[in-house]
Amino acid sequence: MAVRIRMKKLGRKHRPFYRICAMDIRAPRNGRVLEELGTYDPMVPETDARALLKADRIRHWLGKGALPSDKVGVLIKKYGPEGTHLEEQRLALARLAQGRRRAIPRQASEAAEPAGESSPADSAEPTEPPAEA
Repeated sequence: MAVRIRMKKLGRKHRPFYRICAMDIRAPRNGRVLEELGTYDPMVPETDARALLKADRIRHWLGKGALPSDKVGVLIKKYGPEGTHLEEQRLALARLAQGRRRAIPRQASEAAEPAGESSPADSAEPTEPPAEA
């Protein structure tokens, strides 16, 4: 059986998302998959964070004689096992994670406490001082 490493299209209209898969060469684009090897999301703002590949599984399939498609070949060359852009990818993923960490606490704190209101426990002050023994 001839194996090809290519993209399987998912997502919706105007919002594509791809899985990089090892497939039989005769299978249709979204047909039966032998193994999923990674993802490619062209809508991610950081160019180097778009492709996430399983390097050990890619190495396995290439060793068995699987041929990558043109686009997947470029992604493997950049982000694969011995990729040329691995350091840039690591930095881009860190920047994205940092942006998410910064956005999540703000949203969570706004949802937990509506603007202008304080909890009753914060405004309650002790009415009498503690008795000394």
